[in-house]
Amino acid sequence: MPRGKQDRYSSRVGEKLFPVSKPVTLTIDGKTVSAKPGSTIWDAAREAGIDIPVLCHSPRLDPVGVCRMCVVDIGGRVLAASCVRPCEEGMNVVTKSEKVERHRSMLTELLMSDQPETCPKESTTGDSELAALARAYNVDGSRLPRGAARSSDTSSKVIAVNHQACILCDRCVRGCDDIQHNDVIGRTGKGYTTQIGFDLNQPMGQSSCVSCGECLAVCPTGALVNKPISLPIVPRKSLKQVDSVCPYCGVGCSLTYNVDESKNRIVYTDGRPSPVNHSRLCVKGRYGWDYAQHEQRLTHPLIRKSEYYPRGPLSPEVTSSRGGEHRKGSHLVRYEDVLPAFRQASWDEALDLVATRLKGIRDTFGPGSLAGFGSAKCSNEEAYVFQKLVRAVFGTNNVDHCTRLCHASSVAALLEGIGSGAVTNTFAGIEDADVALLIGTNTTANHPVAATFFKQAAARGTKLIVIDPRRPDVANYAHQYVRLRNSTDVAFYNAMLHVIIAENLVNEAYIKEYTSGFDALKAEVQKWSPEVAEPICGVPAETIREVARIYGKAKSAITFWGMGISQHTHGTDNARCLIALCLVTGNCGRPGTGLHPLRGQNNVQGASDAGLIPMMYPDYQRVTNPEVRARFEKAWGVPLDPNAGLTVTEITKGALEGRIKGMYCLGENPFLSDPNVNKVRKALSALDFLVVQDIFLTETAEFADVILPATSYLEKLGTYTNTDRRVQIGRPALKPPGEARLDWEIVSEISTRMGYPMKYQSPAEIFNELVSMTHEYRGLTYEVLGSTGRLWPAPDPAADDGLQILFDDGFPTPNRRGKMVPAAFEPPRETPDENYPFVLNTGRVLEHWHTGTMTRRSYALNAIAPEALIEVHPEDAMKLGVHNGDRVVVTSRRGSITLAVTVTTRTHEGSVFIPFHFREAAANVLTIDEIDPFGKIPEFKFCAVRVERAPESSAAAAE
Repeated sequence: MPRGKQDRYSSRVGEKLFPVSKPVTLTIDGKTVSAKPGSTIWDAAREAGIDIPVLCHSPRLDPVGVCRMCVVDIGGRVLAASCVRPCEEGMNVVTKSEKVERHRSMLTELLMSDQPETCPKESTTGDSELAALARAYNVDGSRLPRGAARSSDTSSKVIAVNHQACILCDRCVRGCDDIQHNDVIGRTGKGYTTQIGFDLNQPMGQSSCVSCGECLAVCPTGALVNKPISLPIVPRKSLKQVDSVCPYCGVGCSLTYNVDESKNRIVYTDGRPSPVNHSRLCVKGRYGWDYAQHEQRLTHPLIRKSEYYPRGPLSPEVTSSRGGEHRKGSHLVRYEDVLPAFRQASWDEALDLVATRLKGIRDTFGPGSLAGFGSAKCSNEEAYVFQKLVRAVFGTNNVDHCTRLCHASSVAALLEGIGSGAVTNTFAGIEDADVALLIGTNTTANHPVAATFFKQAAARGTKLIVIDPRRPDVANYAHQYVRLRNSTDVAFYNAMLHVIIAENLVNEAYIKEYTSGFDALKAEVQKWSPEVAEPICGVPAETIREVARIYGKAKSAITFWGMGISQHTHGTDNARCLIALCLVTGNCGRPGTGLHPLRGQNNVQGASDAGLIPMMYPDYQRVTNPEVRARFEKAWGVPLDPNAGLTVTEITKGALEGRIKGMYCLGENPFLSDPNVNKVRKALSALDFLVVQDIFLTETAEFADVILPATSYLEKLGTYTNTDRRVQIGRPALKPPGEARLDWEIVSEISTRMGYPMKYQSPAEIFNELVSMTHEYRGLTYEVLGSTGRLWPAPDPAADDGLQILFDDGFPTPNRRGKMVPAAFEPPRETPDENYPFVLNTGRVLEHWHTGTMTRRSYALNAIAPEALIEVHPEDAMKLGVHNGDRVVVTSRRGSITLAVTVTTRTHEGSVFIPFHFREAAANVLTIDEIDPFGKIPEFKFCAVRVERAPESSAAAAE
């Protein structure tokens, strides 16, 4: 049913309409209770504040009635399991009679008789539910024969399994299957030997387990517990709980850090209830926090010694991923090679030098000779003050960040098409969809918790259509998986549009009232019958028709896409096609519909909102608009550059050409993240002055004149905006090491020393200024955001959660219409040939993030995924004569790297995949720096390479 309209947007989160049913009235322990129709006795009692003990059930799981601990007396012949028994009108329930308590006491004693002498959970987190019941009933199982025949399993890097402590409640099975939908855990064995099993009874560490930790989060005993990472695990009550947000992907999961304040260490992490993640976490969120405590943290300002000029890389280049070297630490910048080139300095000396040099370059060569790279790992407040520094103090719009490397083309197409660069519905909105397109997104690796919602929707009947050249794991849950050839997206989606229009599956009323450009779109896609597209994209014409019909006939369809769409020289055209699909079918502004580019980093949405892009002030207000510019000039008190600035790749080019003389790099590592690393190396070397502000020595920092030690995410207060548009507060769990300072304080101090005072007293003060310069953030404050944040826009932020669904009554464009923009198919800029016969695709793996600066210093993440691998199709592997683990040299027209092979059908024949996290096998040595003409995003998903056996592999084979 449609939701009501509010303002120019649609409904608020959670506002659904259901048939009104009469509540059920019953009595529980003498108390009259009114329960929702369909409620179980356990649910009704919980709502009424009456506790009924349970072991096999929790509020996050569907009830199964296995343990019988929750039985109550309803006057029947036998006691009833309250977790599965529905409430009935007039029912009289007794939860604590002598009969009931005797049953629970005996059941607890029986269970305790099989427990190990020391409960693994009681001796760690101290919150075993079974042990708590044993204390309550004063039983320990010692009167009964004690079993001790079951084994333990410590093969996982992060989770310890004690089968003796398991009571076979199946909560772990259901947590894995029904919450995370990973389908790893089941039962194995018979009789007393029955135990939980992983896959086909594999050790946990050798199974397909993704280490999300959901099993131990729901386990009521010590059968599944965290292994210690930084310190021995101790009871929660002895630790400080800090509610914060995960620092990794754009999902922005709510979590709680359990902190030993005396040692300034996080001990372990829990997911917490939130509209975002419903307490779920992935391996990075649960186990990837110890990077902040790594011994290589920068703790003092550093200034380059005079004898180490001219500048260049200091740590030996490693283009070979080798397991032995990796374990010794060669995968990180070698501090012993880099630090001798620098001397420690005081903050005053370092900041004065930075301010003096940047000011000197500006005054000598002009404002356009300076540039700034900000970071999507930083908060909204830090992004705001950094772009303000570049604009108001440097005097240029040459400021950008990693959005240029992920979804810049998506944002360009969305702003052009619907007047907004953000998502129109949340990822949880898939629950209302009949059909969901998942395009160019390896969601289970890049946005693992969002993927749980997708898999859950599929289990409930939503048809997932997964379209990707490389088969992602989420395709296992799809109604249909479509493998198209790399870089043929426009041909495929034009063919889909052709079918939808030809078979009159369009929403004519919606097109008439809310869109423009339909006739031009129709003229373009008329050329693209499925038969025309088939030889280009490699998808059978009938499959194209089938997918188009499923989407076109859906009552509600939502579209998600990742960087498989955006990271192309035709990325904007790809996104234009998806917007056109949405508009021609009217799939926007209603529950279960919308457009959602899954944002990569934790604050790439917020950094863009805050103006960390060269052509936009905060809130996507164009720098070329005189009225907008006048408003910011008045607020900031200085004249501003009327021209759009340079993007990331244009700044690199400008440095090579001598136009960019000085750069301030805050939390970015372009040496590894940007395409064509050899070109980036030359650009960094060509700068007159480079200041790097970071928490570790990065590859980029090797070229710096000054290095400033910053604080990690875990050490500072600030707001972050996730892929859903939800603004949340990240709170400090740790104290900064040494002399490391808060990023916003460093930026403000440099600004002040350059003659433009920034005297902010807190992140909240900065946030309030940011809000005052925006439309979409209006009404938001730290007090309003609270523990779970708010979606923007929030017309009444004090009263509700903000608007989930946007644009139910037109778009924020001049004519209130969404614009369909035809896209003509163009081949990629570099195609395979005899010398470079393979197509290289790059991306992420589950355990690592971006350039690995954080995750490769996390014990658990690095232990699970320690080295770079190249995925090769079995047919190609056979032709190359390589097997799993063999080493190959991969060469493009720009460079070579060496790494090990994994043979898999995930990638298709003629194509290979390499993750870009690994310095010692840097994928961006190979990639091409051609860019999309609209979004200015580089081509990370397609370049031509050659793959050959490495000499040592050939020698080993000969032996």
